[in-house]
Parts: sequence; structure tokens; C-alpha cells
Amino acid sequence: MNLKNIHNVYFVGIGGIGMSALARYFKFNNKNVAGYDKTKTELTNALEALGIQVSTNDNIAEIPAEYLHKENTIIIYTPAIPSTHSELTYFRQHNFSIYKRAEILGVITEDTYCLGVAGTHGKTTTSSILGHLLAESETSVTAFLGGIAENYNSNLILKGNEITVVEADEFDRSFLQLSPDIACITSMDADHLDIYGEKEALHDSFIEFTQRIKPNGKLFVQEDIQLDGITYGFKETSDYYVKNISIKNGAYLFDIVTPFKIIEDIQFHLPGRHNLLNGLVAFAMAETIGTPTDRLARALGTFKGVQRRFSYQIKTDDFVFIDDYAHHPTEINALHQAVREMYPEKKVTAIFQPHLFSRTKDFAAEFAESLAQFDEIILLEIYPAREKPIEGITSSWLLNKIKNDQKQLLTKENLIDHITNIKTDVLVTVGAGDIGAEVLKIKNRLTVEH
Repeated sequence: MNLKNIHNVYFVGIGGIGMSALARYFKFNNKNVAGYDKTKTELTNALEALGIQVSTNDNIAEIPAEYLHKENTIIIYTPAIPSTHSELTYFRQHNFSIYKRAEILGVITEDTYCLGVAGTHGKTTTSSILGHLLAESETSVTAFLGGIAENYNSNLILKGNEITVVEADEFDRSFLQLSPDIACITSMDADHLDIYGEKEALHDSFIEFTQRIKPNGKLFVQEDIQLDGITYGFKETSDYYVKNISIKNGAYLFDIVTPFKIIEDIQFHLPGRHNLLNGLVAFAMAETIGTPTDRLARALGTFKGVQRRFSYQIKTDDFVFIDDYAHHPTEINALHQAVREMYPEKKVTAIFQPHLFSRTKDFAAEFAESLAQFDEIILLEIYPAREKPIEGITSSWLLNKIKNDQKQLLTKENLIDHITNIKTDVLVTVGAGDIGAEVLKIKNRLTVEH
């Protein structure tokens, strides 16, 4: 497919974080862009501010006329859209050119030097750091991100088109549409078992992804992953590793050891040892394509983070409020480690909204163990996303498994009023559902209280 011949791009599910990045990309490349999503959000509002028309009605009559010419129009959809969606059904019945987001990313990146970031955890933060490092180093780069990078207030970094940075998403095997020149795998923990069935199938899919790396390409793997590649981590046996880690004024100070040299006294502001690894592999990938290490070291120090990834909402001497996207037990463990490292001896309360009935069922014991580490736990009802309820799988069922007496179940509707009664030093909202929509309300209430 030659995108130069395409004038109109219509998105079914335009408000998703990955879809909206593509919408921005096509708009900035002078295409006509419009789309549907079921609700207005900050993301869709931002798209409309760019001149992109967004409809919340699944109604063929509301599709602008120019997008009904299939000769110069492509349709991009997200798998989260049900197959019964009337607009998508119309486009299929009338033989429009229809693509998944991952397929279009594959087309966009095939003629560029592509850096792909894969892993069950850490993709968004790592790809955002990598995009920032290259942009700050004046590299000609486009980065498609799965979150809003604080430095750019966007999920798209557009500084040229010679190099692309993409998240290689394992969900529904989307990353098998990509053929990167350089790739990394940050983690391979069991997840998306509603798609894969068994963790072995997920592992096999990652192996298949590594086989899609272009000839003479490179693969970076976290040091504990049993795959052949350039290793990174904390151990001196790794090809790239960090050492001499300390914390000063809430930031990490450390050295990076590469196969070629040692770069000393690097500053990095994202809490958590997992984020040190994310920064390390982004550094390694950027260095591999010839970016000067002194520029990379400076750029690590200026990275501000990604929204909903250990995002400070309130940060005072007496009280801290953090919001985080963690929705898997491994991610909750990493979040807990980061909070404890930054705020030892402080009382920490976590408000967690489980995401998906299937994930809650598959990892109930692991969720219970990871959540029990906090001093106080508040559970919200399970966010269903694309799923229907599973009999017996509820937040009350999960709550009973948590071995910590300081726990309770709340409805989202009662959360804001309850916030004023919480006595804690550090409050963390956690989850990938619509708990993110409550963060500003919580922040506003707590700002009054504190």
C-alpha cells in the first residue's frame, strides 16, 4: 500500500491511546482525518483541537462524505471495537481498505529505520524515553507512544521521518506486523491469557517476534530473560548495566557501563528500579545507532515521565499523591518498590481498580500478594473493558484473598467522599481502567484538605 495515494483516513476507535497517536501522525502529514469513539475524553478533545472531527454516535449518516470514497480512503480500527459496530460493518460490506492499527504501523515503519520496544511491562515508558533521547539528540525521529509523554504533552513525537520508535504490542499478536531493525524485550511475564490461553503460547509469540527483526538487526533483552541478545540490567555480567546507584533530592544518580566505556554521574528522575532498567535499554538502543553518549546522558536527566506512570499529582513535605497505570501483579510490585524506596517509613495507601475479569481470575493469588504489601488497600469494582462478567470473579472475592486487615471495598461513586477520611502519608491510585478519570477529582478534593 502506498500511503501517498491516500487522502482520507477514518478511525473506528479513534480515542484509544495508540489510535490517537496514529491520527495525529496522519493529520500532521496533511491527510484528512476523522473518526468515531463511544465517549469524549481528553484524548478526543485534543484531537478535535487539531481539527480532527470525532463522532460519538455509531451512525453511518454522521460519517463525513469525503470518507465514503473508498478509492482514496483507508479505515483503521481497533480490535476493541465489536464486530457488530455499524460503521465497521458498512465499511466491510462496501469493500473499503480496512486495517488494524498494527498493520498500518507496519506499513509506516517498513521504509524507515525502526526501533521496536516489546515486553509485557515497560513498553510505554521505555519507548517514551527512547523517543525523547533521540529527539533531544536532534535525530530525525517519529515516535508512536502508548502514553502521553510529559515533555511533549503528546503520544506522538514528530521530529523527522528517518527513524521510527514504536511499541511492539503483544496483545492479539500485533507486534508480528512489525519488522524492526533494533528491538528490545523488557519482560515476558504471563499476561493476556484470555488471548493466548497459556503462558507458553505468549512466550512462543515473543520468539516469533524476535524472528521478525531485520537481517543484521539487534535484539536487547533484560538480563533475566532466557533469549539470545544483548543483555542489560544490574549484573556486571550484562553487556549494559548500571552501578553506583544513589538517590539525591528524589532523583537517581548512577553510572552506566557499556561494552565500550563508562558514563558517570547520570541523573534520572523516574522512581523505581524498573524505570532505571527502562532508561538503560533506551540509552543502549539509542547509542547503538550512533547517538553520542554525552547527549544521551543529558537527555536522560531531562525526561519528565509519562502520564499515569508514577505521576505525581500532589507532592509536599506532608503528603504525596501518585497515580499509576499498573494493572498486573508484577507492575504493582514494581510500583510498591518505587514508593517504598522514595518514601521509607511512610504510611502508603493504595486504591486499586482491577482490570478485566479474566486477568483478575488468572492472577488472583499474585494480585492478593502484591496488594498486601501496602499499609492500606482500597479495592474498586473490576473494570470490565471488553469482557463480560465471569461468575464468582468479583472484587469482593479478591479482597478476601488479601492477607492484610487494613482493606475495604468501595464503589467508584463513593470514592471521592471517602477520600477525606483517609489518614495516610502517601496515596496511590492504581489501575488501567477508568480510575484515571477520577484522578483530577481526587486531586482537587485532596488539595483542599491538605
